[in-house]
Amino acid sequence: MTVINNIKKLKEKKNAVILAHNYQPIDILKVADYIGDSLELCIKAKETDADIIVFCGVDFMAETAKILNEDKKVLIPEIKDTQCPMAHQIPPKLIEEYKKRYPNSKVVIYVNTTGESKAQADSTCTSANADKVVNSFKEDNIIFGPDQNLAYYVKKRSDKNIIGIPEDGHCYVHKKFTLNDVEEKRKKYPNAKLIVHPECDPQLQDIADYVLSTGGMLKKVLHSEYDEFIIGTEVGMIDRIKLEMEKQKITKKLIPLNENAICEPMKQITLEKLEKCLIEEKYEVILDKEIINKSKKAIEYMLKLE
Repeated sequence: MTVINNIKKLKEKKNAVILAHNYQPIDILKVADYIGDSLELCIKAKETDADIIVFCGVDFMAETAKILNEDKKVLIPEIKDTQCPMAHQIPPKLIEEYKKRYPNSKVVIYVNTTGESKAQADSTCTSANADKVVNSFKEDNIIFGPDQNLAYYVKKRSDKNIIGIPEDGHCYVHKKFTLNDVEEKRKKYPNAKLIVHPECDPQLQDIADYVLSTGGMLKKVLHSEYDEFIIGTEVGMIDRIKLEMEKQKITKKLIPLNENAICEPMKQITLEKLEKCLIEEKYEVILDKEIINKSKKAIEYMLKLE
């Protein structure tokens, strides 16, 4: 019996569902029940009636699934080296400090954070809905973090006073993209449209044809009249788009803005680890009940806007 067949049998036997982020390896994407960006997977996690949720992604994503499904068993196939560096850049104490400094404010925290940080927020957000969430509040001051490039993206789409914390909050993968990358690729592919993620530096956002979340990138490529795209996000997104193009029998040219834009924590999960996870039902995500209750309010505020 192949690993893939065994995964399918185990999934059915245990009433498990496999959620995979767009950046996951192609083998994982092919066996997943649902693939998406952070927002799409939040919604799927909340809607599922499975007994076991297996989250193929990084730590904060599996935590978010657990927060939304306290009564379900949530597993992540690999616990080592699946920590998102950015998720740990905004400790709860820093948020508390800014809440005291700006008492008449609201706190919007990127979903790419720990449960402890989410528990300090009025709402979470994703790159797909950050501006919508921020603009939903009547308060003028919005404490926002941790990604400061996403904060820049929001500032351009809001009249709020965005107080970004921490000052150097960033995604190390999207920091790899440079203006030289853009110049080189546009010279080589003059007819291609450039799509970049809101976690990219401001100078790249300003010259891109589109600034979109990964879910937005997928929709843009599939439904656009254009045939060539330079993709400015983690390279695995190209496999994700190609997988959908194959299903829909669409042919378009996709060019990575930088071939070295690889998120190592996202690449730690393999088919063998997924199979073992379903057999042994580990590694299980365990969170403090108080953290679950507080952070759930912030996540659900965001989801109510969708």
